[in-house]
Amino acid sequence: PSGYVAAIRAGQVGLKTAIVEKQYIGGMCLNWGCIPTKAILESAKKFKKLGEIEDFGIDGIDTGKIAFNWDKVKSRSKRITRKLTAGVNFLLKKNGIEVISGTARIGSDRSVWVDDKKISAKHIIIATGSKPKPMGDAFSNAPVVEMENLFEREAFPENIVVTGNHISSVEMAQFFRLIHKNVTLVTNSGYFLDGLDTFLVEYITKKLASDNIELITDAYPEKYADGGLTVGGKKVKCDLIVNCNSRKAIIPESETPLQLTERGFIKTTDNFQTSIDGVYAIGDVAGRSFLAHMASAQGIHVINAIKGIQAHFDYSTYPINMYTTPEIAQIGMTEQKIKEEGYDYKISEFPLSANGKALIENNTEGLIRLLSDKKYGQVLGVQVVAENATDMIAEAGAYLKVEATVYDVAHTIHAHPTVSEIFFEAGFDAMDKAIHK
Repeated sequence: PSGYVAAIRAGQVGLKTAIVEKQYIGGMCLNWGCIPTKAILESAKKFKKLGEIEDFGIDGIDTGKIAFNWDKVKSRSKRITRKLTAGVNFLLKKNGIEVISGTARIGSDRSVWVDDKKISAKHIIIATGSKPKPMGDAFSNAPVVEMENLFEREAFPENIVVTGNHISSVEMAQFFRLIHKNVTLVTNSGYFLDGLDTFLVEYITKKLASDNIELITDAYPEKYADGGLTVGGKKVKCDLIVNCNSRKAIIPESETPLQLTERGFIKTTDNFQTSIDGVYAIGDVAGRSFLAHMASAQGIHVINAIKGIQAHFDYSTYPINMYTTPEIAQIGMTEQKIKEEGYDYKISEFPLSANGKALIENNTEGLIRLLSDKKYGQVLGVQVVAENATDMIAEAGAYLKVEATVYDVAHTIHAHPTVSEIFFEAGFDAMDKAIHK
């Protein structure tokens, strides 16, 4: 979403702005990624929850007849995407943004060409995104589906292999398991979920096992034949491969070559300036982060820089969210990083099993971990495992932004009953003792 966010912000601050889009406004996130995948995940979670309906004292529903209707799930997802896309297009129009359909080529004189139309500009922002890395020639005849094509499928077979090291691969593995498919998750690197706290990686690994999702780590798919995928010398049943592997940058054509990193992304400065003066790169194409909220923040940062507002882009306080079951979120420093920095630190935990709202909702799986400096009590990092962890983590972001202490967290009054009460419990636990522990 970095492109349209930057365009809207530019229009809001009075910059004459045009956006060139070759396909759909919103790119991967809005059309195939963040929004539609979370929509189908939510349907799958509701499908699972219906199996617990009797726990809430509701009789008369034959849970054996409940079915996951992929066509209706897809339709719901598309309705959500259409509504959000219409909203974005409205905002572009409202803020005076000219939308040009086509493929952009960057000229040598701070210009952009779309077919034979030349657009002169003082500033150019590249937000072309990324695309999946293909699995290779050995899998040219294998049943492989990319995330961009997932919604074109009419149905899913029984045995599914998801490949990838990242958040989306875990989310998709859980999605297919929630709808009762046999799932294998293959991670082709020792850096499974790189960037997450080791505690969370271990938690997820155990969760996958409890969900009966086979996890094969540090292995590459070798070949596909006769309904089986060979991975690390082992053959697993496979009717479909869902490719969630690393992505590669979509580099726009440019008369002046853009400098690239060793990984093939556009090389940028701390302010996202490329090797060409006046040309910026944000989002996936710059390779610094593949999270939509980070891309949007980069877009706003660039517009601020263009308007003369210079600031440091802070990578230390951005949230990492996983829309798994339960959800997982972290912000700030991991325990590994805290150790590297030499802090004398404390970890304070509080389980959801002791939280009233979690018990009411039957969502007691999870906890909060608050990592703090022992000397001053400063909050260094927060991790949440909960049904709504991705919504709750923003509170921790505010604590980190203002350099709050555990005393601030403990004495922030939280409404009761709410799941967010686990924050003040963790705060008190860091001080001396949690109230309900």
